[in-house]
Amino acid sequence: MTSLPALPSDADLRRQVQFSSTDGRIWLAGQRMVLMHAGSLGILRRELVQTLGREGARRMLLRVGYASGERDAALAHQLRAGADAFARFAVGPQLHMLEGAVQVTPELLEIDAVSGHYHGIFRWNHSWEVETHLRDFGTQHDPVCWTLLGYASGYTSAFMGRQILYKEVACHACGAPHCRIEGRPMGDWPDGAQLVADYAPGALTPQPAPGAGTPAPAWPAPAEDQPATAADALGQLIGRSAAFTSATQLLRKAAGTQVTVLLGGETGVGKERFARALHALSPRAAKPFVAVNCAALPGELIESELFGTEKGAYTGADAARAGRFERAHGGTLFLDELGELSLPAQAKLLRVLQEGEVERLGAKQTRQVDVRLVCATHIDLAEAVRAGRFRQDLYYRLNVYPIRIPPLRERPEDIEPFARHLLERFARVHDKHVPGFTDRALAALRQHGWPGNVREMENLVERGVILADAGQPLDVGQLFPEQVDGPAGSATHTLQASGRLRAQQPPAFGEALIGQLLSRPLDLQRLETQLIEEAVARSQGNLAAAARLLGLTRPQLSYRLNKIRSE
Repeated sequence: MTSLPALPSDADLRRQVQFSSTDGRIWLAGQRMVLMHAGSLGILRRELVQTLGREGARRMLLRVGYASGERDAALAHQLRAGADAFARFAVGPQLHMLEGAVQVTPELLEIDAVSGHYHGIFRWNHSWEVETHLRDFGTQHDPVCWTLLGYASGYTSAFMGRQILYKEVACHACGAPHCRIEGRPMGDWPDGAQLVADYAPGALTPQPAPGAGTPAPAWPAPAEDQPATAADALGQLIGRSAAFTSATQLLRKAAGTQVTVLLGGETGVGKERFARALHALSPRAAKPFVAVNCAALPGELIESELFGTEKGAYTGADAARAGRFERAHGGTLFLDELGELSLPAQAKLLRVLQEGEVERLGAKQTRQVDVRLVCATHIDLAEAVRAGRFRQDLYYRLNVYPIRIPPLRERPEDIEPFARHLLERFARVHDKHVPGFTDRALAALRQHGWPGNVREMENLVERGVILADAGQPLDVGQLFPEQVDGPAGSATHTLQASGRLRAQQPPAFGEALIGQLLSRPLDLQRLETQLIEEAVARSQGNLAAAARLLGLTRPQLSYRLNKIRSE
């Protein structure tokens, strides 16, 4: 047996461990970790054995370990991209030791990523699972390092890009001097199919504990297929928060009627998607859905676009053309940014709503149209009515069934599922495998103020997918470059080789910017005024969002803003 080189230094791995003492989080290369007492995990293990039976508990813990190993494998190629195969693979065993799971000593390692050949034998000492299992159940006949074994299989399979499974061929819990595992490709094991079955989700079968009666099922059976509901037709609408659910419930109630719906909400909250969902849920779903952005059309063209033109109606009108109302006949017409309509166009729109007919420009007769109207605006129409910019009679005609779509900051529960949905979508669009977000990236998404709402998240995630390395999870650096060194404002500690923590001071904020400011005459009051006004402008007048950008409370920002405007 060829002797193996010593494991490389784990300094690069220790630098990935950060203890954020101020916010109660521990990070490993962007993934959140938790320190737990091994004794507490032992209690959980004991409860699983007593509830699921030994085989059910073994298979569940194998799967838990497998998932953990898969996550760590991504770090190997990322941190040691230029190293040889042994050094890159060693990330797994070294992380297993760094995480306090077991001491790993490689005894044999044959690895060829090109051909897919793999054969590995490792010695384990100080397994936490052996210690806790012996304490609760005594000496065993069969190996007990289930989570550790699953980790080895998950890590190696992800590292090699093919199914590599391990067996624990010796276990200290069975009287051996130490534990030993051996890993091979699934096809090289005579019982490979059974090894794979151990990781199948449906393999968990509750068994009664010795001397106990028949327990209630501890693992829920797969749910039977349910008939499609209205929620399935919502398509791209992703959310589970109370505010989001309330809006979609209103949408469903209106879908089967002919009522005109007025969608309100900030820019970028997804009003057109709500309108399309309403159309899809309605009896008009098979008919056209026509969308018009009123703000994108010049005032002199909006009437011809909406109501159509006859030949010769104006210079250049060489042929008759149907307007959007006629094109949407039988279906749904969505008028976005309705508040931008001119007053003459508003008067014609009111007539269409009252009479159900349109008159093309230059025409002498009207045409009947059957259209379900859905309107959207980000401005306060009631305020526009008071200011004389919007007709009062049209406002009352449209405001029959208003639905306010909440901004993203008001539904934090929806941020993660929507971000995952966008990641899958853009990964398909750009034909790039990005397995998900790091925990640190998800934390940054939850902390962001989202002044641009859903549209901002779409742009941010798409850019992140483009910047991410293929096969690696999307980290905070690809989403928010300014937060690449860790959670903003948190004091962190890194792990030294001695096992002690060393304080890691975050880099001074804006050193280059401060240097530029101090290199020339500085008007501090003017600088503060410009900074505040810019934050308010970027947040489109939303003081709560602007306060988050500045690290202030809303009352603090309001006080400063009032002081500025009173001067």
